[in-house]
Amino acid sequence: MIERRHSPEPQALPDAGRPPVRVGVEPERRRTFTGFSLAVLVAGIVVSAATSAWLPSEYRPELLIIGPLLALGFLLAEQLTIDVDVKRVGWTISFTEIPLILGLLTAPFEVVLAANLLAGLGTQVGRRAATHVAYNAGVLCLEIAVPFAVATVVNRAVVDAAPTWFGAAAGTLTSSLISCGFALAALHVLGGGVRGSAGARLAVRTLAVGLLNTSIGLVGYEVVISTLWGWVLVGLVAAGVVVLYRAYSGLMREQRDLETLSDVSLSVARSGQACPGPSGAEVAPADSSSEEWTPVAERIREQLNAKRVVLRLGLDPRGEVDTVVVGEPLPEAASGAGAVTLRECPLLQLPGSHVRSYRALDAPEDIRRALHLRGAYESLVVPLRGTDQLLGAIEAHDRVSRWRGFGRADTRLLHTLASHLATAMDNRRLLARLRYDAYHDPLTGLLNRAGFCEMTAEELRDHDDVVVLRLDLELLTSVSEALGYAWGDRMVMAAGRRMREVLGPEVPLARLEANSFAVLLVDHTETSAHEVAERLRSMIAEPYPLDRLVVEASGVAGYVSSAPADSDEAETDVDLLLQRADVAVRAARSGDDGVRAYAPSMGQIFLRRFQLVTQFRNALDTGQVETHYQPKVALPGREVVGAEALVRWSHPEYGRLAPDEFIPVVEATGLVDALTSFVLERALEKVRDWLSRGLHLAVAVNLSVRNLADESFPERVAEGLERHGVPAGLLTFELTESSVMADPDRSLPVLRRLRALGVVLAIDDFGTGYSSLAYLRQLPVDEVKIDKSFVLGMGTDLSDMAVVRSIVELGHSLELSVVAEGVEDDASRDQLVRMGCDTAQGYLFSRPLSEDRFETWLWARTTRSRGEQADTIPTLGS
Repeated sequence: MIERRHSPEPQALPDAGRPPVRVGVEPERRRTFTGFSLAVLVAGIVVSAATSAWLPSEYRPELLIIGPLLALGFLLAEQLTIDVDVKRVGWTISFTEIPLILGLLTAPFEVVLAANLLAGLGTQVGRRAATHVAYNAGVLCLEIAVPFAVATVVNRAVVDAAPTWFGAAAGTLTSSLISCGFALAALHVLGGGVRGSAGARLAVRTLAVGLLNTSIGLVGYEVVISTLWGWVLVGLVAAGVVVLYRAYSGLMREQRDLETLSDVSLSVARSGQACPGPSGAEVAPADSSSEEWTPVAERIREQLNAKRVVLRLGLDPRGEVDTVVVGEPLPEAASGAGAVTLRECPLLQLPGSHVRSYRALDAPEDIRRALHLRGAYESLVVPLRGTDQLLGAIEAHDRVSRWRGFGRADTRLLHTLASHLATAMDNRRLLARLRYDAYHDPLTGLLNRAGFCEMTAEELRDHDDVVVLRLDLELLTSVSEALGYAWGDRMVMAAGRRMREVLGPEVPLARLEANSFAVLLVDHTETSAHEVAERLRSMIAEPYPLDRLVVEASGVAGYVSSAPADSDEAETDVDLLLQRADVAVRAARSGDDGVRAYAPSMGQIFLRRFQLVTQFRNALDTGQVETHYQPKVALPGREVVGAEALVRWSHPEYGRLAPDEFIPVVEATGLVDALTSFVLERALEKVRDWLSRGLHLAVAVNLSVRNLADESFPERVAEGLERHGVPAGLLTFELTESSVMADPDRSLPVLRRLRALGVVLAIDDFGTGYSSLAYLRQLPVDEVKIDKSFVLGMGTDLSDMAVVRSIVELGHSLELSVVAEGVEDDASRDQLVRMGCDTAQGYLFSRPLSEDRFETWLWARTTRSRGEQADTIPTLGS
């Protein structure tokens, strides 16, 4: 027959770690099932008593043999079973119809009933599953009483029209249906009822199995009573049937084991498939909640037919422990305050990864105590080990469906399950770490750019008024250069912690790159956002104690709202918001207050700069960039001795651009090499042209920091001089003190190699550098140019005049030629002549002129350089 094996139990979870998760049957349904069990027991007793009173019985000596044999038959039928799981209820396909039909044919009702009760209840007690004795006893009584009543009624009804065994066969079939019907009723009471069609299919299958068992028992009975040595034949057939059933049971067990392995692996994998979005909390990703592991533990319990399965997650000594319990609740002693803690429990001291089997009868004292706390007689325990740590453990307590307890098949299954589960958990941890790292900055644990953009996009879908605020921590470059990058990283981490303290744990905070941070403010006005920016800027600007040092820092902030006041629609482009906040930061860096809100005009300024950068190289190729020349005049004779090459850009959209507008942008983006090469090439071409026409004039070209850091620059200069056939003495390079001192270890060797070529080197804007006097003697230069700010102020400021005089005297004392820039009137020229200045340059003589206009000016005012003529030429001011 097919009978209900055991009912589902409430599933509880003990541990001193996180709060236990409880699932399973509700207390109300348990109480209902208890009442139902008592009703079944009463019905069984009443029907059995009525049947005993109705059916006559007589004592025969052979009953002393038949009774024990029937009890043994029922006992073997209970042990030689095939287990099947339907939903949360276990079903057992057994051979009880065989001893039942034999009892109907050979023994009175009381003997068969006693044999069935002895075998059935004895098996339940032996399995340590006697919690439903009332229900099982009632069903066992009905499984015998009703078949005897049906057999008697059928035999009396058909009389001689059917064989004598017909009534016994009919009664035996009703036993299977009774067991199936009460099992379905119990399942309905417990809240796990099946649909009518499924119940009907189960009843048909039950009847089919019962008919097969009944036929086997009946054929065996007829063979024994009608054939000499028939019992031998029956014994051989029975042995074959038993072997066949056991083989089929083994195949089903292997199939269910494979299904369980697949289900467990898929459950763990699917529960980790949902990709977590970025989180504002700066913590490592945690494992899934205990509820997600409950189906996994339940599936393991069902396959092992265990009374209880305990799944413990996170046994790393540094972490907390999640515990999931399915099946029978753990006793109070195992879940109360006096329970043995996880790492103290001997059951969980698990080196290696093998399954440990513990039995209370032969276990050491500490193991027996641990089992007693769990209310278990037997336990299988296996660790869940990942690649580098202990991930958890599985405990299975008391096998229900077999008398002998857990066997080798259960041990192998649990070991394989643990290996699959540990691998799946390890993969989930790795995947969670990869997902976390994809959205978080590894140094600070804050969101990174991708995480911040993702979270901002989510907030923009729900809110129209978010504010993106960017902050830059200043002076980090100097800290890293002086103390090392580790110290700069420590400042970044400290700044992140300070901002988190100001903002609280719920506000999204990100480190975008290097020393740049971003904050997302929801439901903030621009006024409140400005206040937050001020607080953050003030906090990160406080001194940073680094061991024995205290490092000063500063910060700048810029912010932009997604709902600007001059727009009807909210801005939902995250990248554009970040770009505008960065524009506001750049504006704040050039201002005085350090905090700026984005304004559309800022975007136009930076857009123009961006266009200049992207269009500059094309401007060089298309002739938009030209070389202009401003003459240098010797004092006091006012002979033209050279010119300074200057660049001018005639932009097709913006018109004539001032050098101060585009040259800093070009230098900042690395295009200054192309600009220097362009000016140098045009200057050498012009000097060659002048030489071919008899003019011996020098040309000065300005150099930048990047040129001085380029070790191949002297070779390029030498190649240009040789290619154009220009003497090196007619080429002057002007460089500022700051460009030289930015990296003197690299720039000085380049300057010495240029000087070795014969090129003239000049210090431009002399007098404005912080290290002028200290390094002037070390620089391989030929002349100094007095900054025009001092020359322009000579007529009104005695201090400027003193500075100019000092520079002239200093230059001559070092045997350097002195050039004065910014000469705009005769008085300044006369003063320079009296001071002994060598050369002058300024609007008094000429503004910078294009090539054609400069040559026109030159041929009208200069002399032939080959000594053919020595006329003095009047200046523009004459």
